[in-house]
Amino acid sequence: MTAVAAPARRRSRLRAVPKVVWLFLLVPALVEVGMVFWPAVNSFYLSLTEWNGLGAAKPVGLANFRNLFSDDVFLGALKNNVVWAIGFGGLSVLGGLALAVALNRPRRGVGLYRSAIYLPMVFSLAVTGLFWRVQYQPDGTINTLLGAVGLDGWEKQWLANPDTALYAVLVAAVWRQVGYVMVLYLAGLKGTDPTLDDASAMDGASAWQRFRFVTWPQLRGVNTVVFAVTVIDSLRTFDIVWAMTQGGPYHSSELLSTYMFQQGFTFLNLGYASAIAVVIFALALVFIITYLIRATKEEAG
Repeated sequence: MTAVAAPARRRSRLRAVPKVVWLFLLVPALVEVGMVFWPAVNSFYLSLTEWNGLGAAKPVGLANFRNLFSDDVFLGALKNNVVWAIGFGGLSVLGGLALAVALNRPRRGVGLYRSAIYLPMVFSLAVTGLFWRVQYQPDGTINTLLGAVGLDGWEKQWLANPDTALYAVLVAAVWRQVGYVMVLYLAGLKGTDPTLDDASAMDGASAWQRFRFVTWPQLRGVNTVVFAVTVIDSLRTFDIVWAMTQGGPYHSSELLSTYMFQQGFTFLNLGYASAIAVVIFALALVFIITYLIRATKEEAG
């Protein structure tokens, strides 16, 4: 009797919801489907075609994906994306976590420091790229500072040198991202139990031991969010690279996103560009699912 009554109660509760509420839920749902899910599904279809944006798309099966892995520019961009994901993710997380721990305790001026570190996130990636492009000019701030401290031999044309272009852009991206990661970890630290930290301090644990064995395990939920955000941001990075180097020189700072843009909107090779988009999506999915499985196993263990 109870099992039969439960669905009836649920249906009655649903009928009790005003129709205007369903309308307000339906409108954003339709927008989400039309602006996000449908284009995403359409990209999978286009990746199996040859299309220049005019006329009907010509089905080519998996030819675009086969061509990708014989394309030196794509393979170089894929390698750069791995370097970018490790550098961008690692430096952003380490820097953001260190700043969050340092600025977690209330003290004089801490709010000002937090605001100053987070400030770069207010600016768009394109503006950040243009700002750092000026800093990297031959007569810009970076070379001027190096010359002022006697490191003239280190002065370079940072964005015009294939050996340094990718890393120069990476520094600019981390400078912007670290404040965002700091805020996420600050929120996580506010949710930890301070009594556990105080108790371990009284037991003689060092600052590192308290962080490693008391604070860090309480940040698992935040770590999942930070990892997902960082991986997705690293794979979809476009604006700052395009503003600073456009993938050059000689494709040395090319990422999958910039190469996809060039193929799709410069060469109008939309099928090939869609195949690159599918690869980006697959990489993000693999990284995130792998991490979630590992995190779930650690929690279960």
